[in-house]
Amino acid sequence: MPSTQIRQTVIRSARRIVVKIGTNALTDGNGRLDEAFLRTFCGQISRVIAQGRSVTLVSSGAIGAGMAELDLPGRPKTLPLLQATAAVGQGQLMRTFHDAFAAHGLKVAQILVTRDDFQDRTRYLNIRNTIVTLADYGVVPVINENDAVAVDELRFGDNDIIAALLTTMLRAELLVLLSNVDGVMKDGSVLDVIDEVNPSSLSLATAGRSRLGSGGMTSKMSSAGMVTKAGDVVVVANARAPEVLERLLAGEKVGTVFVPAARRLSGRRSWIGQASRPAGRVVLDDGAARAILQSGKSLLPSGITAVTGRFAKGATVLLVDASGRQLARGLTNYSAEQIDKIKGLKTAQIARVLGEKPYDEVIHRNNMTLL
Repeated sequence: MPSTQIRQTVIRSARRIVVKIGTNALTDGNGRLDEAFLRTFCGQISRVIAQGRSVTLVSSGAIGAGMAELDLPGRPKTLPLLQATAAVGQGQLMRTFHDAFAAHGLKVAQILVTRDDFQDRTRYLNIRNTIVTLADYGVVPVINENDAVAVDELRFGDNDIIAALLTTMLRAELLVLLSNVDGVMKDGSVLDVIDEVNPSSLSLATAGRSRLGSGGMTSKMSSAGMVTKAGDVVVVANARAPEVLERLLAGEKVGTVFVPAARRLSGRRSWIGQASRPAGRVVLDDGAARAILQSGKSLLPSGITAVTGRFAKGATVLLVDASGRQLARGLTNYSAEQIDKIKGLKTAQIARVLGEKPYDEVIHRNNMTLL
Protein backbone atom coordinates (compact mmCIF):
# COMPACT_ATOMS: atom_id res chain seq x y z
CA MET A 1 0.00 0.00 0.00
CA PRO A 2 1.60 3.34 -1.06
CA SER A 3 2.39 5.95 1.58
CA THR A 4 -0.12 8.45 0.15
CA GLN A 5 -2.93 5.90 0.34
CA ILE A 6 -2.05 5.02 3.95
CA ARG A 7 -1.96 8.69 4.95
CA GLN A 8 -5.23 9.57 3.21
CA THR A 9 -7.22 6.50 4.28
CA VAL A 10 -5.89 4.68 7.33
CA ILE A 11 -4.27 7.61 9.17
CA ARG A 12 -6.96 10.19 8.44
CA SER A 13 -9.70 7.79 9.53
CA ALA A 14 -7.91 6.42 12.64
CA ARG A 15 -10.21 6.64 15.66
CA ARG A 16 -8.02 5.00 18.29
CA ILE A 17 -4.42 6.25 18.48
CA VAL A 18 -1.43 5.60 20.70
CA VAL A 19 1.07 8.46 20.93
CA LYS A 20 4.49 8.01 22.52
CA ILE A 21 6.72 10.98 23.29
CA GLY A 22 10.33 10.64 24.39
CA THR A 23 12.40 12.30 27.08
CA ASN A 24 14.45 14.49 24.76
CA ALA A 25 11.30 15.85 23.15
CA LEU A 26 9.87 16.79 26.56
CA THR A 27 12.94 18.40 28.10
CA ASP A 28 15.02 21.50 27.46
CA GLY A 29 18.76 21.74 27.01
CA ASN A 30 19.30 21.49 30.76
CA GLY A 31 17.29 18.29 31.12
CA ARG A 32 14.34 19.97 32.79
CA LEU A 33 10.76 19.52 31.65
CA ASP A 34 9.95 22.11 28.99
CA GLU A 35 6.58 23.12 30.39
CA ALA A 36 5.83 25.62 27.64
CA PHE A 37 6.28 22.95 24.97
CA LEU A 38 4.33 20.39 26.98
CA ARG A 39 1.37 22.76 27.24
CA THR A 40 1.44 23.25 23.47
CA PHE A 41 1.69 19.50 22.91
CA CYS A 42 -1.26 18.79 25.22
CA GLY A 43 -3.24 21.41 23.31
CA GLN A 44 -2.66 19.39 20.14
CA ILE A 45 -3.87 16.20 21.80
CA SER A 46 -6.97 17.97 23.14
CA ARG A 47 -7.88 19.14 19.64
CA VAL A 48 -7.35 15.61 18.29
CA ILE A 49 -9.68 14.25 20.98
CA ALA A 50 -12.23 16.94 20.07
CA GLN A 51 -12.31 15.36 16.59
CA GLY A 52 -13.84 12.27 18.16
CA ARG A 53 -10.62 10.28 18.35
CA SER A 54 -9.32 8.37 21.38
CA VAL A 55 -5.70 9.07 22.38
CA THR A 56 -3.61 6.96 24.74
CA LEU A 57 -0.40 8.78 25.67
CA VAL A 58 2.82 6.95 26.50
CA SER A 59 5.24 9.41 28.04
CA SER A 60 8.85 9.14 29.03
CA GLY A 61 10.46 11.88 31.08
CA ALA A 62 10.17 10.77 34.72
CA ILE A 63 13.89 10.18 35.13
CA GLY A 64 14.71 13.40 33.25
CA ALA A 65 12.29 15.33 35.46
CA GLY A 66 13.77 13.71 38.57
CA MET A 67 17.31 14.59 37.48
CA ALA A 68 16.32 18.24 37.28
CA GLU A 69 14.49 18.12 40.61
CA LEU A 70 17.45 16.46 42.36
CA ASP A 71 19.99 18.62 40.47
CA LEU A 72 21.88 15.56 39.17
CA PRO A 73 24.65 16.19 36.61
CA GLY A 74 23.75 13.19 34.42
CA ARG A 75 21.62 10.08 34.08
CA PRO A 76 22.12 7.84 37.15
CA LYS A 77 24.24 4.73 36.61
CA THR A 78 22.97 2.53 39.45
CA LEU A 79 19.52 0.92 39.63
CA PRO A 80 18.64 2.26 43.11
CA LEU A 81 19.43 5.84 42.09
CA LEU A 82 17.54 5.40 38.80
CA GLN A 83 14.51 4.18 40.74
CA ALA A 84 14.72 7.00 43.26
CA THR A 85 15.09 9.59 40.50
CA ALA A 86 12.07 8.17 38.66
CA ALA A 87 10.01 8.24 41.87
CA VAL A 88 10.78 11.94 42.35
CA GLY A 89 10.27 12.81 38.69
CA GLN A 90 7.04 10.91 38.05
CA GLY A 91 5.06 13.21 40.32
CA GLN A 92 6.50 16.29 38.61
CA LEU A 93 5.70 14.84 35.19
CA MET A 94 2.07 14.07 36.07
CA ARG A 95 1.57 17.43 37.76
CA THR A 96 2.63 19.14 34.57
CA PHE A 97 0.37 16.95 32.42
CA HIS A 98 -2.54 17.51 34.79
CA ASP A 99 -2.25 21.28 34.60
CA ALA A 100 -1.68 21.33 30.84
CA PHE A 101 -4.72 19.17 30.03
CA ALA A 102 -6.91 20.90 32.64
CA ALA A 103 -6.56 24.10 30.61
CA HIS A 104 -8.52 22.29 27.87
CA GLY A 105 -11.11 20.73 30.17
CA LEU A 106 -9.52 17.27 30.15
CA LYS A 107 -8.59 15.03 33.07
CA VAL A 108 -5.63 12.66 33.17
CA ALA A 109 -4.95 9.25 34.70
CA GLN A 110 -1.56 7.72 35.46
CA ILE A 111 -0.86 4.05 34.70
CA LEU A 112 2.58 2.68 35.60
CA VAL A 113 3.48 -0.73 34.17
CA THR A 114 6.23 -3.36 34.18
CA ARG A 115 6.92 -6.23 31.82
CA ASP A 116 5.12 -8.62 34.16
CA ASP A 117 1.88 -6.70 33.66
CA PHE A 118 1.88 -7.56 29.96
CA GLN A 119 3.07 -11.16 30.32
CA ASP A 120 0.26 -12.12 32.68
CA ARG A 121 -2.89 -12.53 30.57
CA THR A 122 -5.30 -11.40 33.32
CA ARG A 123 -3.32 -8.24 34.14
CA TYR A 124 -2.92 -7.56 30.42
CA LEU A 125 -6.69 -7.61 29.95
CA ASN A 126 -7.21 -5.51 33.08
CA ILE A 127 -4.91 -2.80 31.68
CA ARG A 128 -6.89 -2.81 28.44
CA ASN A 129 -10.21 -2.57 30.24
CA THR A 130 -8.98 0.31 32.39
CA ILE A 131 -7.72 2.31 29.42
CA VAL A 132 -10.93 1.75 27.44
CA THR A 133 -13.03 2.84 30.42
CA LEU A 134 -10.93 5.97 30.93
CA ALA A 135 -11.43 6.88 27.27
CA ASP A 136 -15.20 6.38 27.66
CA TYR A 137 -15.13 9.01 30.42
CA GLY A 138 -13.03 11.45 28.41
CA VAL A 139 -9.89 10.91 30.53
CA VAL A 140 -6.44 10.89 28.90
CA PRO A 141 -4.46 7.82 30.05
CA VAL A 142 -0.75 8.60 30.56
CA ILE A 143 1.33 5.40 30.63
CA ASN A 144 4.94 5.07 31.70
CA GLU A 145 7.21 2.23 32.74
CA ASN A 146 7.29 1.88 36.52
CA ASP A 147 11.00 2.63 36.83
CA ALA A 148 10.68 3.18 40.57
CA VAL A 149 10.06 -0.52 41.28
CA ALA A 150 11.09 -2.45 38.16
CA VAL A 151 14.22 -4.57 38.32
CA ASP A 152 16.24 -5.52 35.26
CA GLU A 153 14.42 -8.76 34.52
CA LEU A 154 11.04 -6.99 34.65
CA ARG A 155 12.00 -3.90 32.66
CA PHE A 156 11.27 -3.13 29.04
CA GLY A 157 14.10 -0.59 29.03
CA ASP A 158 12.20 1.97 26.98
CA ASN A 159 8.65 3.13 26.38
CA ASP A 160 8.72 2.42 22.62
CA ILE A 161 8.09 -1.28 23.32
CA ILE A 162 5.31 -0.43 25.79
CA ALA A 163 3.68 1.79 23.16
CA ALA A 164 3.84 -1.05 20.61
CA LEU A 165 2.25 -3.52 23.02
CA LEU A 166 -0.48 -1.03 23.93
CA THR A 167 -1.25 -0.46 20.25
CA THR A 168 -1.89 -4.14 19.61
CA MET A 169 -3.62 -4.53 22.99
CA LEU A 170 -6.10 -1.73 22.23
CA ARG A 171 -6.44 -2.64 18.55
CA ALA A 172 -5.46 0.95 17.79
CA GLU A 173 -5.19 1.76 14.09
CA LEU A 174 -2.16 4.02 14.53
CA LEU A 175 0.96 4.35 16.67
CA VAL A 176 2.81 7.67 16.53
CA LEU A 177 6.35 7.62 17.92
CA LEU A 178 7.47 11.20 18.58
CA SER A 179 11.11 12.04 19.15
CA ASN A 180 13.55 14.84 18.39
CA VAL A 181 14.15 13.71 14.79
CA ASP A 182 11.98 14.19 11.70
CA GLY A 183 11.78 10.48 10.90
CA VAL A 184 14.03 7.68 9.67
CA MET A 185 16.94 9.20 7.79
CA LYS A 186 18.80 7.91 4.74
CA ASP A 187 21.58 9.86 3.03
CA GLY A 188 20.55 13.00 4.90
CA SER A 189 16.88 12.86 3.91
CA VAL A 190 13.78 11.67 5.72
CA LEU A 191 12.31 8.47 4.31
CA ASP A 192 8.64 8.83 3.44
CA VAL A 193 7.87 5.14 3.85
CA ILE A 194 9.40 1.86 5.06
CA ASP A 195 7.67 -1.17 3.57
CA GLU A 196 9.01 -3.72 6.05
CA VAL A 197 11.15 -3.75 9.18
CA ASN A 198 13.98 -6.15 8.32
CA PRO A 199 17.78 -6.26 8.72
CA SER A 200 18.19 -3.88 5.78
CA SER A 201 15.86 -1.20 7.15
CA LEU A 202 17.14 -1.68 10.71
CA SER A 203 20.63 -0.82 9.48
CA LEU A 204 19.39 2.75 8.93
CA ALA A 205 18.92 3.21 12.68
CA THR A 206 21.64 4.37 15.02
CA ALA A 207 22.52 1.99 17.80
CA GLY A 208 23.12 4.63 20.46
CA ARG A 209 20.44 5.87 22.80
CA SER A 210 19.61 9.48 23.43
CA ARG A 211 21.31 11.66 26.04
CA LEU A 212 18.54 11.43 28.63
CA GLY A 213 16.26 8.73 27.27
CA SER A 214 16.66 4.98 27.20
CA GLY A 215 15.61 4.33 23.62
CA GLY A 216 16.76 5.45 20.17
CA MET A 217 15.85 4.86 16.52
CA THR A 218 16.70 1.16 16.77
CA SER A 219 14.13 0.80 19.52
CA LYS A 220 11.54 2.75 17.52
CA MET A 221 12.03 0.63 14.43
CA SER A 222 11.85 -2.60 16.43
CA SER A 223 8.60 -1.38 17.97
CA ALA A 224 7.33 -0.43 14.52
CA GLY A 225 8.08 -3.96 13.37
CA MET A 226 5.95 -5.41 16.18
CA VAL A 227 2.97 -3.20 15.34
CA THR A 228 3.12 -3.54 11.55
CA LYS A 229 3.35 -7.34 11.79
CA ALA A 230 0.12 -7.20 13.77
CA GLY A 231 -1.45 -5.22 10.89
CA ASP A 232 -1.40 -1.63 12.15
CA VAL A 233 0.30 1.58 10.99
CA VAL A 234 3.26 3.33 12.65
CA VAL A 235 4.65 6.82 12.05
CA VAL A 236 7.94 8.16 13.43
CA ALA A 237 7.98 11.96 13.50
CA ASN A 238 9.44 15.02 15.22
CA ALA A 239 7.53 16.08 18.33
CA ARG A 240 8.72 19.66 17.89
CA ALA A 241 7.43 20.03 14.33
CA PRO A 242 4.56 22.57 14.30
CA GLU A 243 1.14 20.92 14.87
CA VAL A 244 2.72 17.56 14.07
CA LEU A 245 -0.21 15.44 15.26
CA GLU A 246 -2.91 17.51 13.61
CA ARG A 247 -1.06 17.68 10.31
CA LEU A 248 -0.32 13.97 10.39
CA LEU A 249 -3.96 13.08 11.07
CA ALA A 250 -5.04 15.43 8.28
CA GLY A 251 -3.10 13.24 5.85
CA GLU A 252 -0.10 15.53 5.35
CA LYS A 253 3.32 14.11 4.53
CA VAL A 254 4.83 14.14 8.02
CA GLY A 255 7.48 11.74 9.33
CA THR A 256 8.16 8.19 8.15
CA VAL A 257 5.26 5.78 7.62
CA PHE A 258 5.71 2.07 8.33
CA VAL A 259 3.47 -0.08 6.13
CA PRO A 260 1.28 -2.62 7.96
CA ALA A 261 1.05 -6.30 7.09
CA ALA A 262 -1.87 -7.19 4.84
CA ARG A 263 -3.45 -9.39 7.50
CA ARG A 264 -4.33 -8.07 10.97
CA LEU A 265 -3.61 -10.36 13.93
CA SER A 266 -6.26 -10.91 16.57
CA GLY A 267 -5.62 -9.45 20.02
CA ARG A 268 -5.07 -12.94 21.43
CA ARG A 269 -2.48 -13.86 18.81
CA SER A 270 -0.74 -10.53 19.27
CA TRP A 271 -0.43 -11.24 22.99
CA ILE A 272 0.92 -14.75 22.37
CA GLY A 273 3.47 -13.56 19.84
CA GLN A 274 4.63 -10.34 21.49
CA ALA A 275 3.72 -9.90 25.15
CA SER A 276 3.77 -13.34 26.78
CA ARG A 277 7.12 -14.75 27.92
CA PRO A 278 7.99 -18.30 26.74
CA ALA A 279 8.43 -20.76 29.61
CA GLY A 280 10.26 -23.33 27.50
CA ARG A 281 11.17 -24.58 24.03
CA VAL A 282 9.74 -27.32 21.83
CA VAL A 283 12.01 -28.58 19.04
CA LEU A 284 10.33 -29.66 15.78
CA ASP A 285 11.44 -31.96 13.01
CA ASP A 286 11.59 -30.64 9.45
CA GLY A 287 8.15 -31.95 8.50
CA ALA A 288 6.40 -30.27 11.44
CA ALA A 289 8.29 -27.02 10.83
CA ARG A 290 7.12 -26.97 7.20
CA ALA A 291 3.53 -27.80 8.16
CA ILE A 292 3.39 -24.91 10.60
CA LEU A 293 5.16 -22.30 8.48
CA GLN A 294 3.71 -23.15 5.08
CA SER A 295 0.28 -24.59 5.85
CA GLY A 296 -0.63 -23.12 9.24
CA LYS A 297 -1.14 -26.56 10.78
CA SER A 298 -1.49 -27.40 14.46
CA LEU A 299 1.45 -29.05 16.22
CA LEU A 300 1.04 -32.80 16.80
CA PRO A 301 3.29 -34.87 19.07
CA SER A 302 4.69 -36.79 16.09
CA GLY A 303 6.55 -33.69 14.92
CA ILE A 304 8.32 -33.01 18.23
CA THR A 305 11.89 -34.18 18.81
CA ALA A 306 12.74 -32.52 22.14
CA VAL A 307 11.44 -30.19 24.87
CA THR A 308 13.33 -27.94 27.30
CA GLY A 309 12.18 -26.01 30.35
CA ARG A 310 9.64 -26.77 33.07
CA PHE A 311 6.11 -25.58 32.41
CA ALA A 312 2.50 -26.55 32.99
CA LYS A 313 -0.39 -26.89 30.59
CA GLY A 314 -1.42 -23.49 29.19
CA ALA A 315 2.08 -22.00 29.24
CA THR A 316 3.53 -20.07 26.31
CA VAL A 317 6.33 -22.00 24.61
CA LEU A 318 8.71 -21.20 21.79
CA LEU A 319 8.71 -23.49 18.76
CA VAL A 320 12.12 -23.92 17.11
CA ASP A 321 13.55 -26.09 14.34
CA ALA A 322 16.53 -28.42 14.66
CA SER A 323 18.98 -25.53 14.17
CA GLY A 324 17.34 -23.43 16.90
CA ARG A 325 15.62 -21.00 14.52
CA GLN A 326 12.53 -19.51 16.14
CA LEU A 327 9.38 -20.37 14.20
CA ALA A 328 6.40 -19.56 16.41
CA ARG A 329 4.99 -19.14 19.89
CA GLY A 330 2.00 -21.02 21.20
CA LEU A 331 -0.06 -22.00 24.23
CA THR A 332 0.54 -25.66 25.01
CA ASN A 333 -2.17 -28.19 25.81
CA TYR A 334 0.30 -30.36 27.73
CA SER A 335 2.98 -29.87 30.37
CA ALA A 336 6.69 -30.20 29.63
CA GLU A 337 6.75 -33.59 31.37
CA GLN A 338 3.83 -34.86 29.30
CA ILE A 339 5.31 -33.57 26.02
CA ASP A 340 8.58 -35.31 26.81
CA LYS A 341 6.68 -38.61 27.15
CA ILE A 342 4.64 -38.31 23.95
CA LYS A 343 7.14 -36.61 21.63
CA GLY A 344 7.49 -38.43 18.32
CA LEU A 345 4.29 -40.45 18.88
CA LYS A 346 1.13 -40.54 16.80
CA THR A 347 -1.99 -38.94 18.26
CA ALA A 348 -3.62 -42.36 18.74
CA GLN A 349 -0.79 -43.36 21.11
CA ILE A 350 -1.22 -40.44 23.57
CA ALA A 351 -3.84 -42.13 25.78
CA ARG A 352 -1.78 -45.31 26.09
CA VAL A 353 1.25 -43.36 27.34
CA LEU A 354 -0.46 -40.71 29.51
CA GLY A 355 -3.59 -42.62 30.54
CA GLU A 356 -5.77 -40.00 28.86
CA LYS A 357 -5.93 -37.90 25.69
CA PRO A 358 -7.58 -34.55 26.41
CA TYR A 359 -6.27 -33.05 23.13
CA ASP A 360 -5.09 -34.33 19.78
CA GLU A 361 -2.78 -31.34 19.34
CA VAL A 362 0.09 -30.27 21.58
CA ILE A 363 -0.57 -26.73 20.32
CA HIS A 364 -3.66 -25.84 18.29
CA ARG A 365 -3.15 -23.48 15.37
CA ASN A 366 -5.66 -21.03 16.89
CA ASN A 367 -3.33 -20.66 19.89
CA MET A 368 -0.19 -20.14 17.82
CA THR A 369 1.52 -17.06 16.35
CA LEU A 370 4.19 -17.36 13.68
CA LEU A 371 7.38 -15.39 14.19
